[in-house]
Amino acid sequence: MVDPGLPPEVAGLFRANPSMLRRIRAGWRPLENPPGKSPVALAVAGMFAAVGFLALLSLEGGAAPSVLLFFMLLYFVSAAIRAARDSEESESPEQELYEFAHRYRDSYLLPDDFDADASRLLGRTRQAVDSVLRSRVNTEGLLDDVRNAVMLPPREWEVARLLAKLSSLRGEHRDLVRDGISVEVEAAMKPLERVLAGSESAVTAKVEALERYAAHVADAERAYRARGQIEALVERLPRYEELLAESGADTLGMPEIGRLTGEAGELERALRASIRSAHELFRHLEGPAPSG
Repeated sequence: MVDPGLPPEVAGLFRANPSMLRRIRAGWRPLENPPGKSPVALAVAGMFAAVGFLALLSLEGGAAPSVLLFFMLLYFVSAAIRAARDSEESESPEQELYEFAHRYRDSYLLPDDFDADASRLLGRTRQAVDSVLRSRVNTEGLLDDVRNAVMLPPREWEVARLLAKLSSLRGEHRDLVRDGISVEVEAAMKPLERVLAGSESAVTAKVEALERYAAHVADAERAYRARGQIEALVERLPRYEELLAESGADTLGMPEIGRLTGEAGELERALRASIRSAHELFRHLEGPAPSG
């Protein structure tokens, strides 16, 4: 899980490298160029060697070696500058990921951050958000697709962040009581346990609100799909009527065909009612996400 406010290139890098992020958290660091082996160090070392050699020549040979010394100095200085620039531009992918992971350390979460109960709630959250964003009624603009795209990912991140905090505190709590506690400590921990239980209930309520919204969107999706199917059947009616007339079977009649148009109207009304219900639930989901 990544904060939707991250730059897209950083978010993509994090999503593609969860195992590396886990290693970085565990203390892994990318290898750096060993002393004296970097391009800059080699260029500087070459420069000093050339300076020393040409200085000896200038002492013995006069002005010509001095001119040569000047141009050699220019060459090695420019080489050192180019080496420094190339070194900066050729930063390894591991180094880049390492720097981003530390710069945005509070903007991504790994599977290890969630205990079993939190993982299940997070899975429900992601399923609800994905089902809304991928629905045809959303992608075709029957819902407020722009607001969904803007509001739902931060809500998903908010739930994930709270679940990670809840998992961490529950883990610490379990570690504390694993070897047994005294009666006094047990009494002191009761309020903290109520905080954990209350927080879990509050986060679960957020997840259930997202699921209710997703369920209404699913109702609208079914009505939308059925309406399209009925409209397709209505468009084919003249061909069926023509077949009946030409085959001489028109005396059989097909009263069911006449009901198609009415059913299409009923589905249209059901679709509009479903979308209105989804909009009402959406308004309950709106509002600034709590920070911290």
